[in-house]
Amino acid sequence: MSRIQIEITLGIFFVLATSVILLIYGLNEEDRMAEFELAQQAHAIEVGAALFEQQCSRCHGTQGTGIPNLCPPLNDRNFFDNRLQEIGWSGTLEDYIIATASSGRLVSSRPQQYPGSGTPAMPAFSERFGGPLRDDQIRSIAAFIMNWEETAEFVEAPPTVEGPVAGEDITKELPEGDAANGEALATSQGCTACHISTPTGPAWLASGGEPGIGTRAAQRIESPDYTGSATTPEQYLFESIVLPDVHIVEGFSAGLMPQTYGETLTEQDVADLIAYLMSLE
Repeated sequence: MSRIQIEITLGIFFVLATSVILLIYGLNEEDRMAEFELAQQAHAIEVGAALFEQQCSRCHGTQGTGIPNLCPPLNDRNFFDNRLQEIGWSGTLEDYIIATASSGRLVSSRPQQYPGSGTPAMPAFSERFGGPLRDDQIRSIAAFIMNWEETAEFVEAPPTVEGPVAGEDITKELPEGDAANGEALATSQGCTACHISTPTGPAWLASGGEPGIGTRAAQRIESPDYTGSATTPEQYLFESIVLPDVHIVEGFSAGLMPQTYGETLTEQDVADLIAYLMSLE
């Protein structure tokens, strides 16, 4: 066999071998792309979980089950099955989550049940609307929320307020409070998420030489920069709950705390919360 024939034979062999390799690779491409897409989705969910905890959990709950009388549940069967029909959204649920998280919500769509965290009812989170997050981060949050779809159960609507509402008159006489009930209420209302678990609001517990809120309440009303009208520590705490922007503690901003507790908490609820807070010395 001549040299030219050998070279032609080897060339044909390498062409055939290359074709077989490309054919095998092509046949596996669909599975490979599916695995890649799954890995990308898992990464997005992981990133979204961390962002949800940082940005969303103080209003929607750490497990997405909402905060009664504040913000609605997202880890909820009704959210996945009925929400789009309720609001008349024609796109996908994931697109709805992205749109709502991006631009926020000026007013609540269910103000009697979920008034939101202030004005607006929900802030905008996209950088395009003045928020702190990039579009890819918001998509990751949406992926994390959508991850609940298979396991979500129905979350009961918050109960209606029973008893006289607290109102905004901080001088009124309240019933005797129960600190244990107040602690449970502070947890269920999501207060501890901002005042104990994270530094979103002024810390309640004693730390670094600073006393707890039960002691600091008396100090606040004696401070020269105090702008409220309370004359007792209990009134100060009452005021902080129902009129949170009357006095803003240095280092924090107005509008962080819901403005609706005077309408959604009863006098007994506020009395219990005050009893609990006064115990944190």
